[in-house]
Amino acid sequence: MTKFQNSKPYDLEERTFQFAKAVRIFIKTLPKTIANIDDGKQLVRASGSVGANYIEANESLSKKDFLLRMKISRKEAKESVYWLRLIHETNNLMNGNDAQRLMQEAIELKKIFSSIVEKSK
Repeated sequence: MTKFQNSKPYDLEERTFQFAKAVRIFIKTLPKTIANIDDGKQLVRASGSVGANYIEANESLSKKDFLLRMKISRKEAKESVYWLRLIHETNNLMNGNDAQRLMQEAIELKKIFSSIVEKSK
């Protein structure tokens, strides 16, 4: 069972790391079907990219680069929701609540990145 804490870290680097980690733990619980393997790979890439691009944004050399990386983080969070939803709705998961918690976290991250982008313009 994936343990995704309700007390979310304030530090977004840590929060995005914990999200990607929780996704990887969740993926290990899925039945080994062709669809789950392919969808899981996409989800692992998207969830890891959320944090990686956030770190890149913080190290950016220009405002334009910062905004680009933040928008990519937002896009990857949104994509993570898609893959989680697809996996959740095409499997009879014993840990469906974990999938829903992960979807909620991805949605919250997307909203945070959207807010940062809007305030940075």
